[in-house]
Amino acid sequence: MALLLTVIVVALVFEYINGFHDTANSIATVVSTKVLTPRQAVMLAAATNLMGAMWGTAVAKTISSGLVDSKLVAMTSDIIICALLGAIIWNLLTWWFGLPSSSSHALIGGLCGSALAASGNNWHAIIWAQPSKEHWWLGKGILWKVIVPMIVSPLVGLVLGFTVMAILYLALQNARPTAVNRFFGRAQMVSAGAMGFMHGTNDAQKTMGIIALTLFAATKAGHLEHCPDWLGFLRTSADPGKEGIAVWIKVTCALVMASGTAVGGWRIIKTLGHKMVKLHPINGFAAEASSASVILAATHLGIPVSTTHNISCAIMGVGAARRLSAIKWSVVERMVWAWILTLPVTGLLAYGFVELIRIGKSH
Repeated sequence: MALLLTVIVVALVFEYINGFHDTANSIATVVSTKVLTPRQAVMLAAATNLMGAMWGTAVAKTISSGLVDSKLVAMTSDIIICALLGAIIWNLLTWWFGLPSSSSHALIGGLCGSALAASGNNWHAIIWAQPSKEHWWLGKGILWKVIVPMIVSPLVGLVLGFTVMAILYLALQNARPTAVNRFFGRAQMVSAGAMGFMHGTNDAQKTMGIIALTLFAATKAGHLEHCPDWLGFLRTSADPGKEGIAVWIKVTCALVMASGTAVGGWRIIKTLGHKMVKLHPINGFAAEASSASVILAATHLGIPVSTTHNISCAIMGVGAARRLSAIKWSVVERMVWAWILTLPVTGLLAYGFVELIRIGKSH
């Protein structure tokens, strides 16, 4: 019982860190364009994250059932803790260096690494690819739900950001700059809110899936039969991959992520909003609207995409529409390396934690 409660606490710690680590995704542009003050932007992001987290559970279902084969490896409490610890360490490391990496991919890497170690290096424990009943043309597993979207969604964000910005440049080439800035300053509050909302819909659901998976496995194994009556709500026979997520899990994760968001992740905000490319309100609007659109489509399909990757690439696309030299490519290079390393590093960290537990139990 104590171990189960530890999983929930560690999962919520991850959710909180996810909140302040990824705050930059929805507010970096609106802060850098000076449309909102940092405090106003953070509060907007926290509110919209909270609302978004309560909307839908498709991504949560993917995390809880679409990545690891439960027939080959039991995702016990200690295994899930190892996965979360791997993701938490990577998030804190990249936050410290101001690198906008993906919390989504950090968690997925941790889950795969811990599952691989727990199964005795059985690669079949990780679902690589299989048909999906819901979306037959998309499929399930790491390939279709992680690897392909990890490449495609940022590229779509880049192209969409470039296209939207190019169209706006053509349409407004004779407009007065002051009028353009005034209009898009107001419009950007809407696009920033949409970005915060979509961040909540996709990112908050990942922790929901982890908690629901843990409680379902514990109930199925009989670990909650003798828990106190006041903790009876922890027992669940509902498979989160098929029957959805309990309301109390959704509310808790939403509130914790919003609390983390309210703290703000100023190191990453500085990288995205100031170091990579100089932004004006029209640029911020184009980047946020493009990125929010991509995340909306992914969330609908239950794909746990990286909000970080999408907004970063949308900002690059917007900058490239002005001119390629407007982008500081040295900053982009550091970001790309962080993206590439996220899955393997978190996987190795989680794998190592599982092995340490195994060694500890053997002694």
